[in-house]
Amino acid sequence: MSELTGDADGGRRPTSHERASGQPWDEAYRTGEPAPWDAGRPQPAVERLAGEGAFTGPVLDAGCGTGENALRIAATGAPVVGVDIAETALSIAREKARDRGLDAEFALADAFQLARLGRTFATVLDCGLFHTFDDGERREYVESLAAVTAPGGRLFLLCFSDAEPGDWGPRRITRQELRAAFDRTHGWDVLSIAPDRLVTSFDADGVQAWLAAIQRV
Repeated sequence: MSELTGDADGGRRPTSHERASGQPWDEAYRTGEPAPWDAGRPQPAVERLAGEGAFTGPVLDAGCGTGENALRIAATGAPVVGVDIAETALSIAREKARDRGLDAEFALADAFQLARLGRTFATVLDCGLFHTFDDGERREYVESLAAVTAPGGRLFLLCFSDAEPGDWGPRRITRQELRAAFDRTHGWDVLSIAPDRLVTSFDADGVQAWLAAIQRV
C-alpha cells in the first residue's frame, strides 16, 4: 500500500454541507459510529461496474471516505487513488488497505482543487459527493474534475435521485441537473443516466439514486 501526499490548503473555506451541519467533514468519522453515507462495504453499483471491467486505470475516487469503493477497484488490479478532505477517514482507508494487502493510494485533497494532485485519470468515481454541493460549488467541482480527467476518460457518478421521497439528507438531483452540470460547453458528454440504489449505514436496501456515465471530451 502506497500513500500520496495531496495539497489540501488548511485555509480552505467550509463547504455548504459543513456550514449547514456546523461541523467539518472529518467530525463524522471521529465518533466511532459509521457515518450515514458509510455502508461499510462497496456500493453495489461499484461492485457491478468493477465486475464489468469499467474502471480503467489510473482511477480517481473523489470523496473516497474510508476507502471501500477504492479498495474494491484496487482488487481488480487497477491503480487507484482515493482522495478526501477528512483525515480520519483516510487513516481508516490506509489501515484497511494494509490489512487486506491491497495497493491503493490515499491523499488529503480538496475536491475543488483536484488539479493540485498533478495527475490525470482515465476513470473517475464520484459516489455520493456531487449531491452535497450547492449550485456554486457544483460549478467549481465540475471544473476541478475536468482538470484531472483525461480526454476520453469516464466519470461514473452515483447520487441521490429526485425519485427518493422526503426532504431529509442530501439534496435530490434530477436528470436535467446532471445534464446541465456536465454539458458539452463544459467539456463533457453525458452517455447515460440510469436509476440505481445508494446504500447507507442505516438502510441496507439503500435509497433511490442516479448512476451517470459521463465522458470527458
